[in-house]
Amino acid sequence: MSTTFDPVRVFRKLAYNNALANHRLLRACAALKPGEFEAQRTGFFPSIKETMNHIITVDWFYVDGMEGGTLGYQAFEVEEPFDDVESLAQAQANVDQRLIALCKALTPERLVSTVRLHRGDRIQEERMDDVLAHLSQHQTHHRGQVHAMLSGTSVAPPRLDEFIVADDAQFRGKEVAELGWSEEMLIR
Repeated sequence: MSTTFDPVRVFRKLAYNNALANHRLLRACAALKPGEFEAQRTGFFPSIKETMNHIITVDWFYVDGMEGGTLGYQAFEVEEPFDDVESLAQAQANVDQRLIALCKALTPERLVSTVRLHRGDRIQEERMDDVLAHLSQHQTHHRGQVHAMLSGTSVAPPRLDEFIVADDAQFRGKEVAELGWSEEMLIR
């Protein structure tokens, strides 16, 4: 085990954590009874469907910007691009893989590089590490709201807090296999 702090490793692990948490959460959403996904609930967005759609559109915006793209506010043209969990889960898995690939390719120099986010009438310039930290916080914030909303449904909220440390391997083995990962990938 290395004793040197590696910020690239931190963001890579957060990207894997993001994908696993989305996988678990959307699998729980897929088990909801008809009408529960769309039902009005208490949260920043008033339903699980609206919240999960918000997560993906924001992911599209930031991941595209970090990749050097110019999608900008087009990411939000359709407020709720997905009506069903299956399509949403596939699209979320795709953007999660893009984020993982981006983080796997990070270098210390790239972490401090400038990301240009197209905001319609202006271009916002931020450091890559700040955008990654912001995106991670955004995802965690809204997934927590969906987790709480699931408490009022027929489906128990999944565990989202076992991932980062090596001892958590006992809780993630099945999903790691489903996602085509290995523990070696996650602990590097």
